[in-house]
Amino acid sequence: MIVWLASYPKSGNTLLRSMLSAFFFSNDGNFNFDLLNNIKQFPDNSLFRNLGIDISNQNEVVKNYIRSQEEINRRDKKSIRFLKTHSALNDINNYKFTDLKNTLGVIYIVRDPRQVVRSYANHSTITLEDAKKRILEIRTIGGTTDPLNKTVIHTGSWSSNYNSWKEFKKVKRYFLVKYEDLTSNPEQIFIEVLKFLHNLANSKLIIDQDKLKNILKTTSFDHLQSLEKQEKFLESPTAPGEKYVNFFKYGNKKSNNEIPTNIKEDLEINLKKDME
Repeated sequence: MIVWLASYPKSGNTLLRSMLSAFFFSNDGNFNFDLLNNIKQFPDNSLFRNLGIDISNQNEVVKNYIRSQEEINRRDKKSIRFLKTHSALNDINNYKFTDLKNTLGVIYIVRDPRQVVRSYANHSTITLEDAKKRILEIRTIGGTTDPLNKTVIHTGSWSSNYNSWKEFKKVKRYFLVKYEDLTSNPEQIFIEVLKFLHNLANSKLIIDQDKLKNILKTTSFDHLQSLEKQEKFLESPTAPGEKYVNFFKYGNKKSNNEIPTNIKEDLEINLKKDME
């Protein structure tokens, strides 16, 4: 069944996905970008296209979210099937994003929005002011430049995205990861994540210490930056013919002291309750 790696964009999903892919899909724990192919994004137009769904009709796509997840679980009989998502856990036109029949649990990665804003601006090549507005607004991403091929993702706002996934706390299938904790104490947080996953799957956790050391070493932010210098990261937002935009840029820096005071204050005022 599906375990969601859920987050608002630029909150550390790729970092945790890298660590998990090195643990579950490599023999020695040495991470490389190809391992990320084992953890797909949802929604993704290719899934719906393969089911014969008209991907130019967003209502039809959303209507078939559950059906496509049923197909994923039918094809893959493993106890855990990871899917990455930036979607909020909200009904759209009365259609559910997922359900307990298809979902084993969720790991939600949250990051201080004062740090998200700079990474978001860099990733989307927009101003900090525009990035702040996007963080505060209920919105979608994708589907703008080429609606037939670029998947529309209903992210919501930073706040609605974060709060929506708490629904899984009610059934004890929810684990919250703070990005700041993951980067400051990766070994402890990663082991806690693994314990959560093995409890969900009702299996025994066995950790090869040498493999764990390799995972921690090869998924450090500095190492990921080094990998990106050697081979461009395919998930970079760079458009063909344009200057390459580094994906791994601000992930190990606290940027809330670098952003303009008015933007910092707007985020703190609007998101005070959730940030506390």
